[in-house]
Amino acid sequence: MQPCPVKIVVQSEAFDLGVEVNAISRQRTDIGAIASFVGLARDINDGSGVTAMTLEHYPGMTEKALAALVDEACARWTLLGVTVIHRVGRLLPGDPIVLVAVASSHRGEAFATCEFIMDALKTRAPFWKKEETPEGERWVDARASDDAAAERWDAP
Repeated sequence: MQPCPVKIVVQSEAFDLGVEVNAISRQRTDIGAIASFVGLARDINDGSGVTAMTLEHYPGMTEKALAALVDEACARWTLLGVTVIHRVGRLLPGDPIVLVAVASSHRGEAFATCEFIMDALKTRAPFWKKEETPEGERWVDARASDDAAAERWDAP
């Protein structure tokens, strides 16, 4: 078995899902499944219109937190590749924000890992989101639903 390649990037530029999925599986015949998640900026949140949002992060600390999440995923599942790309800066509705792509021998591990990384990312990675609305700017608080989603992975 080849080692599990990992790509973790925090960037302002958009990413291309097709390019990233092809890269994770290039010249690999042991991969049986790739699961991916792409999060997009919405034009509404908490009942208010959103015209744009700005994502901020703590350089160095954010990448380290993402690497810890991926390390935890690699300890839980047998993985053949992981890509995590998260954008920062000003984003408009419809813009891609985050990509999690996971390669494994079987779909169950790929789906579970993809979901785990995304749930953990929402609660453990140091990103801050400010929305622009017709009423003005507002910082977005953490959601109880995100905490609940992440907590289910802590069960024995």
